[in-house]
Order: sequence, then structure tokens, then C-alpha cells
Amino acid sequence: MGMLRFDHVGVVVDHLDAATAFFVGLGFEREGATTVEGEAVDKINGLAGVRAEMMWVWTPDGTGKLELVKYHAPADEEGPQPWPANRPGFRHICIEVEDLNAIVERLRDDGFDTVGEVQDYAEVYRLGYVRGPEGLIVELAENIASARAS
Repeated sequence: MGMLRFDHVGVVVDHLDAATAFFVGLGFEREGATTVEGEAVDKINGLAGVRAEMMWVWTPDGTGKLELVKYHAPADEEGPQPWPANRPGFRHICIEVEDLNAIVERLRDDGFDTVGEVQDYAEVYRLGYVRGPEGLIVELAENIASARAS
């Protein structure tokens, strides 16, 4: 037995519409939505009384998928936490973009900002972390080496 492929990343959010709009605004494409509940869902999640709404968004090239999940039950008592970039655990996803600076400006106009500063790294990538809805961190990476070679 071996791994066949990477399928998706699950992202739990409190405001499904806002999170979906954020990722669609970055260029992801909406695939579909559903609500899940029942005994099998409870057992998979290790929680009782699960009722969750899910939305899938894909990268335009079809190589990556996010499963955005809003748990209506049971309720989370702590809510979203804007943890720093060095907190252990899955912390961010990275997407390759064109014109990172323009994307960051558009996101700032929409009320989002960078975690730190946008920087060029090793003359290969321009990189920046953006904090999206509910503290989600998305790394934006622009390949500046290939742009220079063109």
C-alpha cells in the first residue's frame, strides 16, 4: 500500500461565505457544497451531534483543493485564533501567483493585510504571508526568476 495522491486540505472556518469569497478572490474556483451529519460523520470526527456545511474550492489548474468546513454543531467555544506564523501545526497554504504586489494591494483594499513584509527571497521568489478571514494564513509566491529569464 502506498500513497496515491494528495487530495485536499480541510480548513475549519466560522464564516463559510467569507472564507469562500476570500479564496475565490485569490483565484480558486468553487466546486460544490453539501451538509453532512449522522452517525458515520460523528464517528469520523470523534464528536457527537455533528452537523457541518462544506464547500470545496479548486486551484484553476485542478492540482489543489480546499475543503472549507463550517461546524454548526457541536459549537466551538474558543472561536478562531489568529496564531503567529511559528505556532506548531498546519499553519498555512502556499499558492503561486502572478503580480504578488497587485494581489496584496487588492487584498488590503478588501480589509486583509500581510502578516509580515513582502520580500524577495534568493532572487527566485517574491514571498508574502497574507492573513485572511479568521486568521487563516496564505503564503503568496511569485516566481521572479522565471520572469527575469523571459
